[in-house]
Amino acid sequence: MRVSRLYTAIPLAIDQYIELDDDNAHYVRTVLRLKKDAKLMIFNGKGGEYSCTVVEVSRKTVRCAIEQWHDRGVESPLQLTLGLSISRGDRMDLSVQKSVELGVNHITPLCTERCVVQFSVEKKLQRLQHWQKIAQHAAEQSGRTMLPELTEIHYLPDWLNHQQGLKVFLDPYAKTSLAELKPENRKVTLLAGPEGGFSNSERDMATAAGFIPVRLGSRILRTETASLAALAAVQMLWGDFGVLSED
Repeated sequence: MRVSRLYTAIPLAIDQYIELDDDNAHYVRTVLRLKKDAKLMIFNGKGGEYSCTVVEVSRKTVRCAIEQWHDRGVESPLQLTLGLSISRGDRMDLSVQKSVELGVNHITPLCTERCVVQFSVEKKLQRLQHWQKIAQHAAEQSGRTMLPELTEIHYLPDWLNHQQGLKVFLDPYAKTSLAELKPENRKVTLLAGPEGGFSNSERDMATAAGFIPVRLGSRILRTETASLAALAAVQMLWGDFGVLSED
C-alpha cells in the first residue's frame, strides 16, 4: 500500500511527536481519512525523510510520532535554476509543478516586456504563495527530499546579472543546441521566455549577461512546453535521467 508523503517546515527528529499544521491536518483528516496508527512519510525539505505513525486524529489536531530516518538520494547531481517568465493561469501553474518534478532547485518568476499578466502588490504575494504551494505538493508527489526554492517575482534585468554556471536562454531562432554546450561546476541556469517571446532588447540584455541562446529543435514551442523540454534535455545530457536508481 502506498504511504502518503507530507512536507512540513518544522525541524524533525526521531522519537519526536509533532502536530501537523492546519493544511496538512485537514488533508490527513478529510482527504486521506487516516485514522490512529496509520503510516505517513514526512520531510522538511532539508534532505531525507522520516516514517511516522499517526497517534491522534481529532477535529482540533493531528499528531504523529516520528520513528525512523530514511536517507534517500533522489536529487539530481545538477544544480538547476529556472528563470520562468510569468504566463497566464494554468500555464504558469503547470510550469512550476512539472519543473519541480523534473528536478529544478531554484525557480524565479520573471516579469518581461511581453508578459501579459499584471499584478498589484497584494496580488503578487498571493500568486507567489500559490506557486509555492504548487511546488510543495509537487515535491511531495514526486518523492523529492529537497524542497526547491521559489523566490519572489523579479524583473528580468534585475535577475540576469546574478546567475551562475552554464547560462542559456531558449530562443527558437538560435543556432546553438544544448548538446554543443557543457555545464560549469554542475550548475545550469535556464531562462524561458513569455508567451509572446523575448523582445530584441531582452535578447541583447541576456547575451550581454553571458546567456547563450539555445534552440530546441525545429519547431516553435509554447512557453510551458519549452521550459519543461529544456529541463528534460538537460537532465538527460548531464543530470540523472540516464542513471538507474539503486532503490
